[in-house]
Amino acid sequence: MKVKKNDTVYVLTGKDSGKTGKVLRALPESNRIVVDGINIQKKHKKARSAQETSSIVEQAGPIDASNVLVVCPVCGKATRVAHAEVDGKKVRVCKKCKASLEAKAEAKKAPAKRASKKADKEEVAAEKPAKKTSKKKSNVEEA
Repeated sequence: MKVKKNDTVYVLTGKDSGKTGKVLRALPESNRIVVDGINIQKKHKKARSAQETSSIVEQAGPIDASNVLVVCPVCGKATRVAHAEVDGKKVRVCKKCKASLEAKAEAKKAPAKRASKKADKEEVAAEKPAKKTSKKKSNVEEA
C-alpha cells in the first residue's frame, strides 16, 4: 500500500470527495484505510448494565485506498506516490516536488529529550494557580 498511518490524504470519490483527513488506521490485507472525519457511520451501543445508557456513536468507517491521494507535507498538493532509494532505503517520494513523504514521520519519531519527570511535575505545579479555600459558615445561631 502506498498510504500509511498518520498520512494526510485527499479523498477523490464517494460522498466525502474533496475532503482531506489524517489516516487513523491502514488495513493492507483488504487495501482499505480509516480516515478521520471521512465515511462517518452510526453504531448503536446497547447498555450492558443498569448504570450504562444506550447511545448512538458516530465512527469513521474504512474506505478503499485507491480512492485517496497522499498530500505532500512540503508542497501541500495531493500527489501520486513514487518510490526512490535514499541511503540504501526504499522511500516514498512526492511525484510533483520529489520530496520525501517519510520526513514528516521521522520528525515525529525523534522527539527532543527532556531533563527528568520530576522537573516536569514541578513545572506543571508552578503553572497551576493556588487553590482558594474558604471556611464554611455554620448554621448555629447564638443563644
